[in-house]
Amino acid sequence: MAQVTRRGNPVQINGDLPAVGSAAPAFTLVGGDLADVTLADFAGKRKVLNIFPSVDTPTCATSVRKFNAQANDLTNAVVLCISADLPFAQARFCGAEGLENVKNLSTMRGTGFMKNYGVEIADGPMQGLTTRAVVVLDENDKVLHSELVPEIGQEPDYDAALSVLK
Repeated sequence: MAQVTRRGNPVQINGDLPAVGSAAPAFTLVGGDLADVTLADFAGKRKVLNIFPSVDTPTCATSVRKFNAQANDLTNAVVLCISADLPFAQARFCGAEGLENVKNLSTMRGTGFMKNYGVEIADGPMQGLTTRAVVVLDENDKVLHSELVPEIGQEPDYDAALSVLK
């Protein structure tokens, strides 16, 4: 069991992020039209999994904006923003912000994703949400980069995540 902090207080996380060099676990999440979306749906593309608790928090919103801004510079890659937000809230946020370069996915029926990717908050007021993490996959779903952000309110290391795709 991993541990991060939220405002300096310890938060337990179920599982471990996929290790660099390992095969990424398959997943099924929920897309904007409420249909299931799987990892296989992005076959042949490189993937940035921007994982966070909720787009309704400042740091989470910032991560979506920053990855959206850099997504155009990526070749054969898709940025997947994954949170517990309902697809309607994700679409409303991106629409209001004019963000069109990321794809939002919800964990609303994807609790297996949270366990398999080691991002499920196990205790405290945010129990059942995902912690902040970034996992980058190649075209064959091999893990190129994996970051569990140590403080939930802290932004991920964008440069480290995106540098493995250049």
